Amino acid sequence: MSAATGSGTAAHARIEIRSLVLVTSVRERIRAVVTGAVGYEPGLDALTVAPAAEVDPALVAAVHEAVARLSGKGWQPAELHRVVARRGQPQQDELLTDAIAAHLRRFPRATVDQRWLAQADALGARVWWNDDATYLDEVARRWRIDRVAVLDVVLSLLTTLAELPPVEVLVPPPGTPVAAASRPAGGSSRVDTRLLDRVRALLAKAESTTFPAEAEAYTAKAQELVTRHSLDEALLIARGGETATVVPFARRIGVDHPYEGEKASLLDAVARANRCHTVWSPELAFSTVFGFDADIDAVDLLYTSLLVQAHRAMARTEPPGGKAGRARLKTFRQSFLVAFSVRIGERLATAAQAALEEATSDSSTSTVTDPADLLPVLASRDEQVRETMNRIFPRTVRARGSRVDSREGWESGRDAADRAALPDS
Repeated sequence: MSAATGSGTAAHARIEIRSLVLVTSVRERIRAVVTGAVGYEPGLDALTVAPAAEVDPALVAAVHEAVARLSGKGWQPAELHRVVARRGQPQQDELLTDAIAAHLRRFPRATVDQRWLAQADALGARVWWNDDATYLDEVARRWRIDRVAVLDVVLSLLTTLAELPPVEVLVPPPGTPVAAASRPAGGSSRVDTRLLDRVRALLAKAESTTFPAEAEAYTAKAQELVTRHSLDEALLIARGGETATVVPFARRIGVDHPYEGEKASLLDAVARANRCHTVWSPELAFSTVFGFDADIDAVDLLYTSLLVQAHRAMARTEPPGGKAGRARLKTFRQSFLVAFSVRIGERLATAAQAALEEATSDSSTSTVTDPADLLPVLASRDEQVRETMNRIFPRTVRARGSRVDSREGWESGRDAADRAALPDS
């Protein structure tokens, strides 16, 4: 049996070597490895012994083309960076950031959507190298590794990028005509910048304080601000006759491991309380949040803050780790985040309903007249959001709930959620 197995392996190796001989150009060799037509290790070996003057420009061009292709297929800079950092080898994300900078330099900044630019800038995407022809040599010097190691990282990045499927185009990519590079007039309105600044300041205080009562007060005030703004905006838009032109939108928010299922549940709880819906794509490390822009802005801010508060509270109450307690620590954290998400969802739903009842019963609390007209407006907006979600994701499955194996973690998580309580009005 062992002899037969060995013979088969040798035959397979001969076939693979022969296929490499038939591949005549460097670009074809790269494509063969990326598509799986040639094994990764033999392909890397062939590129290593080929002339650097042919291999290096071809590899760099292949990465740049892959980023350009994925950009046109809906991938935004932050999303690409997140999925590569999650799936790839160390340093792949740095190569990706450089490729984003190289792609961006092809277009005048004034013609690129501001959201795309902001993500690239946040990653620190800039052309720091002198020439594409010498880029890999400059990377090797910068990282202090040899050429073979650089080729390995580049080739593995290409295989990672080749596996990514198209996603919905939510932000116009670079190269989109100027007239369409920004949100069209019919797009959703956004939360006022001054209001966002106030909300961020309140949430920053909630995250930094060591006193639960203060964190509760700051978070409550932040939720109150965004809720009242959203309700007022919805009715103002309806009264202004803009219902047909202001449309729901979508935004992808990163959900990173570990415990990504529990984090996705927390995001969903925050979204539902703010009249949004989510679809989680675990294999791509994000959830798509559907709603009107003002509501999605609120979800993004609140989710980020609550996640910080949850991790801080979890660190204060979790049992000691170490080799002996590693399993206990993992179940504690998972149970903690499940309980935190469930309890936050309950309290957010109660707060949202109380805010709605107040707005529809007392005109003095709203900046608009006849706030009772708000109910049909909200119902119409919710239907629009659902229709948008079903159009983009016509088939979804309900995620399985996470198991709770630590009573200690569950109780600590609910207590932490109570301390991060949102307003009752």
